[in-house]
Amino acid sequence: MAAVLPPILEPPTDAAPAAWSEDLGVETRLRDKHGRAITDLRLSVTDRCNYKCVYCRTGNEGAQYSELPIEEYARMVRLFVSLGVDKVRLTGGEPLLRRGLLELIAEISQMRPAFSAEPLDIALTTNGHLLAGMAKDLKRVGLNRVTVSMDAVDAETFTRITRVPGSFERVRDGIRAAQDAGLGPVKVNAVLLRGFNDGEIEAFAEFSRNEGVIVRFIEWMPLEEDRSWTPEAVVRMDEIVKRLNAVRPLVPLPATHTSETARRFTFEDGVGEIGIIAPVSHPFCGHCSRVRVTSDGKVRTCLFSQSDHDLAGPMRRGASDDELRARIRGIVGRKEARHHIGEPGFRKPSRSMVHIGG
Repeated sequence: MAAVLPPILEPPTDAAPAAWSEDLGVETRLRDKHGRAITDLRLSVTDRCNYKCVYCRTGNEGAQYSELPIEEYARMVRLFVSLGVDKVRLTGGEPLLRRGLLELIAEISQMRPAFSAEPLDIALTTNGHLLAGMAKDLKRVGLNRVTVSMDAVDAETFTRITRVPGSFERVRDGIRAAQDAGLGPVKVNAVLLRGFNDGEIEAFAEFSRNEGVIVRFIEWMPLEEDRSWTPEAVVRMDEIVKRLNAVRPLVPLPATHTSETARRFTFEDGVGEIGIIAPVSHPFCGHCSRVRVTSDGKVRTCLFSQSDHDLAGPMRRGASDDELRARIRGIVGRKEARHHIGEPGFRKPSRSMVHIGG
């Protein structure tokens, strides 16, 4: 029997009643005006990348990059953790390019969430190119989990997407090294583009089953540098589910937490796991728990924000931790109810994905 999709978590309307107050003290968990607790921080430690993926980068040389000292990132993480963040994901660009990354992870691993007895959950998203040589050290300093961006399991197709010869083997070996180091369950993210890698869906299912990884398909979002996104190029969730069911019937799995972004499935024999992240066709804004900090120290409350908010500037001008926490609360209090992809008047965000942080 074909899988039935789990119910969609509806986004709040722009007129949703406020559950946020400017009078909240620092001892209160961070929430936005829609009542959503902010528990997940995505911190970009560089906007450099050693790949030039067609759905992300223009491929042009000579780009200018922005990075902060590692100790400034550590202070930002500490502030967010003190406000209730209990999950930190390090992103880029490609974070494994960043000097001082291991020291940053080691420092973050010593932080304790303000509203949870559980240890801080520290994850990292990488393209996997350097992962094989770093997996053991990442685990040693306190990283819990790793997600690898890998957009094809056919080596030729993969090279066409990354525009880096020999990249597939490096990434595959990185995934296996991460599993061996205990950085699991390893998630493999694949952004599907019609005409590029939409023929890989069935092969990814077998990759999940054979390699013991969680494969997550992601609908392509309008976050690329060269503004080439079109609705027609998006491979949508319903199509993915239909094609996977034709290979082997899917069985829905429950969400791991309220703010889960992926619809989770296994196959009828219980081997393999597939997630589908569908921000275009099935938005999940209603339970969003995320906030992002860019590599140049700007807070973004949504991937599709038209503006960002400087945190590094006030920090460098001598703001105290209490002053910075108050600023963070004010920023998060204005977090958008939802994105507007596909709606009349939709505007692409002010930055591309590589400059926001994955």
